Order: sequence, then C-alpha cells, then structure tokens
Amino acid sequence: MKEILYIEIPTPDTSAVRKWLQSDFEPGIAEKVRTPDGFRLRMIGNTDESRSIPENFSELSVFVWSVQRTTYLKVFRWSDQAFPQEKQILKTLTTAIRSRFPHQYPEPPTIDLSQQSIFEALAPHYPLTVKYFQKMPHGECDLKRVYWWEQRWRQGVRNPQKPRQVLFAHQKWGHGGQADKEDKGDKRTRGTINTNVQYDLIYIGGALGVIHAAVMAKLGYKVLLVERLRFGRMNREWNISRDEIQSLINLGLLTSREVEFIIAREYQDGFNKFFDAYVPNPLKAPILHTPTVLNLGLDSEKLLQLCGQKLLAAGGEIWDETEFIKADIYTSEVVVTVKDLGNQIDKQASGRVLVDAMGTASPIAWQLNGYRAFDSVCPTVGAVIERGFEPGVWDSQYGDVLNSHGDISRGRQLIWELFPGTDEELAIYLFHYHEVNAQNPGSLLEMYEDFFTILPEYRRCDMDKLVWKKPTFGYIPGHFSVGSSDRTIAFDRLIAIGDAASLQSPLVFTGFGSLVRNLERLTTLLNIALKHDLLSSRHLNRIRAFQNNIAVTWMFSKGMMVPTGKFLPPERINTMLNNFFGLLADEPPEIADDFIKDRFNLLTFNRLALKAAKKNPALLLWIWELAGAKDLWRWLGNYFDFVRHSLISALLSGWLPTFLHRNGQWLENRSPALWLQLSAISYALITAKGKPKVQTQESRVHNPKSIVHSP
Repeated sequence: MKEILYIEIPTPDTSAVRKWLQSDFEPGIAEKVRTPDGFRLRMIGNTDESRSIPENFSELSVFVWSVQRTTYLKVFRWSDQAFPQEKQILKTLTTAIRSRFPHQYPEPPTIDLSQQSIFEALAPHYPLTVKYFQKMPHGECDLKRVYWWEQRWRQGVRNPQKPRQVLFAHQKWGHGGQADKEDKGDKRTRGTINTNVQYDLIYIGGALGVIHAAVMAKLGYKVLLVERLRFGRMNREWNISRDEIQSLINLGLLTSREVEFIIAREYQDGFNKFFDAYVPNPLKAPILHTPTVLNLGLDSEKLLQLCGQKLLAAGGEIWDETEFIKADIYTSEVVVTVKDLGNQIDKQASGRVLVDAMGTASPIAWQLNGYRAFDSVCPTVGAVIERGFEPGVWDSQYGDVLNSHGDISRGRQLIWELFPGTDEELAIYLFHYHEVNAQNPGSLLEMYEDFFTILPEYRRCDMDKLVWKKPTFGYIPGHFSVGSSDRTIAFDRLIAIGDAASLQSPLVFTGFGSLVRNLERLTTLLNIALKHDLLSSRHLNRIRAFQNNIAVTWMFSKGMMVPTGKFLPPERINTMLNNFFGLLADEPPEIADDFIKDRFNLLTFNRLALKAAKKNPALLLWIWELAGAKDLWRWLGNYFDFVRHSLISALLSGWLPTFLHRNGQWLENRSPALWLQLSAISYALITAKGKPKVQTQESRVHNPKSIVHSP
C-alpha cells in the first residue's frame, strides 16, 4: 500500500465532494466502483491492457474525509507498481477538483439593524456563531462588535490608498521640531508650551491605552482617556510571564500585591505541539515545554479597572462610550473631536500630544501608512469558558501555548491556544497567520463558525454543556519592517502604541506583550519629549518599540501563511513548524524561552537557522515558494540590518548606557533633542538583552517629570 496523493479541498461540504467524485468525475480509464467515502479504480477485464497487468496488481482507492470544517482527499495504490496512466489520472483528478471546488472567500452580509437583530441577520450565514453568542451574557452587543470589527477591517484593507482622513494638519513644522510660521491669530510664542490646552496627553483607546496613560498620569501629566466601549470591557484576555510583568512593578504602576490580585492563574507548564500525522518521521518534533512563557493568566478586566483607578487618582479623566472622529493638529496643540455615543453629541478636547491606542482598526494608522499599514494579520477568535468540560479533558495546571490538530484548512493553518484561568475557567483562542489581501481580508465571522464547529475536535466536549463567559476576538497586525523607521508611528503631536503601531512578534506576543516589555522605554522617551516640547513627528518617531531581532523573524510569520488563491501540500506548514520547534525542543530550556520572548541574539539566530536548513534542505525552497523574490530581498535587508545592529550593539552597549547615566542631566540641559536621540539609541541597544530586574521601592525614581529615567 502506498499513498500517492494528499490534497485539501477548501469546502466544508464534504458530502458534495463525495457525490461529485462518485457521480461526476470521469478518470477516462479503468472502472470506477463506488465506496462509502469515494471510489475504487480498477482496470476493466477482457482488454489487451488488462491482460498485461501482473496478478498481484491492485486498485487505486480514492476517499475523502472531513476535519476542521474542510475536506481532505487521499489516493492509495495497493501495490508498489504504478497503475496504468497513474500520473495522468492524478493530474486529471486534481485539476478537476480545483476547478469544481476553488477557494472561496465569503462576504459577511450587509445588514440593517433597524429592521432586525444581529442574531436574526446573521443566523442564516453563521448559525453556530449566533447559537453560542446567544448563550453569552452580553452576546448581542459582542456579536455587533465582531461584525463592526470585520467591516472596519475590510474597508481599510480594500481602500488602503484612500483611507478616511481623520488627521488634519493646520501648520507645517520645521526640521528642528518647531513650527515654520505662526497660526493665524495664535499669539503664543513659538516653541513654548501652550499652557492653555486642557490636557498634556489624550489617549484614544482604553485597553492598552489605559496602561500607558496611568504611568504617564503618575508622572504628573494631565491625561484624558477616550474609549469607544464602556470602560473596562475587553474582547481579549492577556497572558504574560512573571519576568515580563515585573516591568509594571519597576515603573511603580502596580505593587507586588496588586500583581497577585490580577493573576487569574499561574500554570506549571505550557505545551507547544503541531499536528504531525503526515510529517516525515525525521522532522516530527516532540512537545516543546515552555513553563515560563505566557504562564500567567491575567484577569484583563481587573487590570483595566485597576489602571483606570490609578489614572483617576492621579487626576486623569476617562470618557467612555465615546467615539473618535478626527484630530486637528495646530502649532501648539492638537484638538480632538469625539462623539458621545449616549447622546450623539460631538465634543472637543485639546492637548499637547495625542496617543493612538485604537488597535488594528485605527483610522489614524491607516491614514499614516496607506497601503503599507499592515503586511500581515492574525484573525483571532475564541472565548472564555467558565465550566462544562468533563473531568480529565484538561488539567488547569497546564497551558497550550501553540497547538494545531490538523493540516491546512481552507487556505489557513489554524492554530489553537488554551490558557487556564480562575477556578474552572479556560480561555481558548483560534487564529491563523494571514497575508493582508483585498480579495481575502480575513474573516472573524468565518473563524467563529469554525471555532464553534471544531472545538470538540480540539478538546473533547459537549458544546451545549459549556458555560460561556465572554467571547475574545480581534485582528492582530504585523508589519514587516526593513528598518526602525520603515513604519510611520508618529505625526506632529501624535504617536501610536500597541496594535495601532503594529507591534507583533512572529510567535505568541501581541501589542500587549510588546507594550509591557517596552513600557519603560516608551514612557521615559515620551516623558523627555513632553518635558522639552519635542513634539514634531521627527522627534516622536524615535519613541518606538522596534527590535531588530523581531524584524528579522517576520519570515517565520510568512512561512505560516498560505498565499491567497494558492494550494499548498496540506502538511507543508505543520512540517515547517515541526522542523523548527523540534530544534528548540533539543536546546536548553533558556534558549527556547529567550527565542519565544524575542531575546535571542545574532549568533543564536544563525545557529538555529543553519541547523533547520541542514535538517530539512527543502526548507529554503519552501520559503522561496511562500515568500517570493521580492520578500526574500526585503528579508535580506532585515538580516543585514540585524547584523549591523548587533555589531553596533557590541561596540556601544558596554559603555553608552553608563555614559548617559552619568552625564544625562548635563547633556539634557545642553541639548534636549540630542538627549532624546541618544536615549532612544541606548534603549534600542539594551532591549531584549535580558530579564527585567526586580527593583525596590527605594530604587525607583520618584519624580520622573523632573528627573528622567536613565536608559
């Protein structure tokens, strides 16, 4: 018996494929005999060709099956000798299937919620999604949010060169960061701080925004936070490790006791395992254990409420259920127009700097970056489940960091994550890495229908016995940066953080992980800029969480994306994942930990890349097929930038941070712009070099507004 064909057919309607195979497909040779799942192909007797067939010659068996809401087909030959015209039969079969069952990218329906509920509108298209959202406490509101996110995302992807204008510049700035000329009627002295603005900082987006805002408010700045939803509601859960959350303690935002308060669960170990039933034996990987990766499950709503309380206690304000409309940038202020969704009244606020924390749907990010807004995205869906799994299905002392239970499904390699929470709670996510494509933007609603259909395949359960707490969903963006200034994250008096700045590493971290790991860097640099009114785009663009080692690994993300309209061998991506994670499993635990947490250096990267290529020489060809010449050239730019940065870091990191620590006050007084630039360089040199250190309360800087953190 020998397998001679394995393909994925991108449709959940396996019965239609089976019927077509049995009734409509004509191989053009031999006799077709129906079977329960397909057909057998055998030579017809009493022909000259059949007389030449050896007695031990067997038939071809063609069959289909369904998993992950898609259809797979295999062809087996029951002898070592080729079937007559075997290659032609397989080619004819594959071509006919691709023609009859091509890739399809369904569009969500256009709905009018004044005529019907969101449940009534979507039930004919996404029946399981509607069924289980109806079982959630705020399911109707949350499903409206899912639909809104998808519509906003599709609009941005399909009109990238004509984004909706929301930033309006009323004054040009010179190279030194000051305005070239005065606004008409503005009598303020150029270059001085406008003391008549209402706020120092205005944040748009209350999830990641409130964490950053609370730190800045504690530094003494007057802060306004604007949130479209009711403040404290989250459509995602967050996981992190102890050494990373230490940053929030070091900055004085949270105490050790408060950190323990927001931890819902700390599990003992995390597993990384990818489907390998059809992966060649030499490339199959054992489970990769990562006990200190994302092993703290946070109660995100407790964290938001706690940060919100600290923001208010420090004199900040929160306007929730308020939607951003536009921002007008003037010489000495930014004026933000928002709409109160409760009474549908527009209102304005003025500030020195606007911080975009609106995430992937940010119209500001789309306007600033146009067609290069994002290169990739992870459409992510899931839910927090209170209880309902049978005993023994999952031990709450463990997490699933990355897991796949099948091959490519309808042009996507689906990946699961599972994190235990309080008591019996489990947060479960389903996502895939995806190219941004106008024909195929990526659908949350399709993913949710997959989630509710195939969850019992991933973890044994009776769906109707599960108690649903809330859904979790979003578009997590990725930008393939060639250099630190490749993506625009700032405008005059405006800066982006989190997902709006497309801060995503290729494996497990989203904007939350990147923000927390770089929180000191971002707040310290913004503090310098505010102190000295260095608020032009030239200066604010230095305040970013870019890492050269993350930039060089975007090819890893690329290797997990199926290009739109292209068919790959179904096991291809799982084979690549097994190849690489098998190497990490063979390394000391700290190597895997550092790699997944984006702390690896040039030598580690080179060594692992060479080992992967040696173990599987076809890997280079596969990457070429997925990426193409253009992206390979871009990646080479990343790699040489990583080499250059590593060499510079080796030369400077041993003395520059120490020099700035000793001479910072003198340098800041003489040349604030140079101090900001050197501080940004220093942070870039030391970022990802190790774990945050525990600081005592006495060692923290108590008045950073006058004495800046030394990088």
